[in-house]
Amino acid sequence: MKVAIVHDYLNQYGGAERVLETFLEMFPGAHVYTLLYSAHNGVNGRFKKWVKKTSFLDFEFVRKNHRPFIPFMPLAAASLNLGDRYDLIISATAGYAKGIRYGKNTYHLSYYYTPLRYAWEMDNYFENKAFKTFFKPAFAYLKAWDAWAAQKPQKIVAISNFIAKKVKDYYGRDASVVYPPVDTRKFRYDQRRAGKGGYYLAAGRFLHYKRFDLVIEAFRELGFPLKIVGAGPEEQSLRGKTAGWWNQNIEIVPFTDDATLARLYQEAKAFIFPQVEDFGLVAAEALSCGTPVIAFRGGGALEIVEDGKTGVFFNRQTADDLASAVRISRKLNFKRSLISKSVRKFSIDIFKREFLSQLPDIPGVVG
Repeated sequence: MKVAIVHDYLNQYGGAERVLETFLEMFPGAHVYTLLYSAHNGVNGRFKKWVKKTSFLDFEFVRKNHRPFIPFMPLAAASLNLGDRYDLIISATAGYAKGIRYGKNTYHLSYYYTPLRYAWEMDNYFENKAFKTFFKPAFAYLKAWDAWAAQKPQKIVAISNFIAKKVKDYYGRDASVVYPPVDTRKFRYDQRRAGKGGYYLAAGRFLHYKRFDLVIEAFRELGFPLKIVGAGPEEQSLRGKTAGWWNQNIEIVPFTDDATLARLYQEAKAFIFPQVEDFGLVAAEALSCGTPVIAFRGGGALEIVEDGKTGVFFNRQTADDLASAVRISRKLNFKRSLISKSVRKFSIDIFKREFLSQLPDIPGVVG
């Protein structure tokens, strides 16, 4: 069986790229197609041997500054024509990968991280009102294109019930749910390190909707040590918010290797997760390390965190509510070994088995 995996773009390393690595374990002979590919920005050449072709937008300037080129992404996706070369195409997407072209005899399964977020939820994704007003027609076009492209795959599999509901609401399509894989071997409980760092931890890409600004505001009030691990477009702004002697308890740490990240998870008192997320892979990794999660009550966190057992929820995205949840967490006696066990249902082995069960009867695949 010939398999192609289509990924939106490979110009940074995050949760979607971790899932891609698992797909390539499952289908080591697969070819990868992507709109943009950079060997830098944390990708570090990981996927070089699999990348078959990229789009006409794949230039260094676009890789580093892809957002101004968003209106051209549908055309870039359509420029990747896979013809009849593959029996199975898996588009793993939060945007454009599902828009590639292929022959009529190819089976297309789309693994949905989210519908095109800034087309459907522009107000949540961008805060600059002038920007939103100026680009409103472009986002209307992207929304229409996204709804059209979502009809192409024969099957949609969502990463959470939260996303499956969006697929139904936005596209009128049903979606199965297979939770993304958590590397429970790499991110594991270590009693020797459990909570020993004395700090709180947040991590992820520095994007507006991730609400790192909320975390900084809350911990400026609390005064407890905080580490924020990540990189992204909001980095300069966040560093500005943490400047000054009154923010000495807050440290911004660049993205690092998985072994160091695992240690940071393990030694943290708790992991802070203030955003509405599609699933929340970093939160699941923290739980896998036995670290309780303080999360906003919404999105994928509701499918990961158990209030009072593996973490604490807060109900409004305000610094006061987050600070209150942190104070509540300090009064609870979390069983870190049990927290770690709660994530076993998201293990790589279970992901592989459940994903394969979604495939059709294609020769060479046990579905």
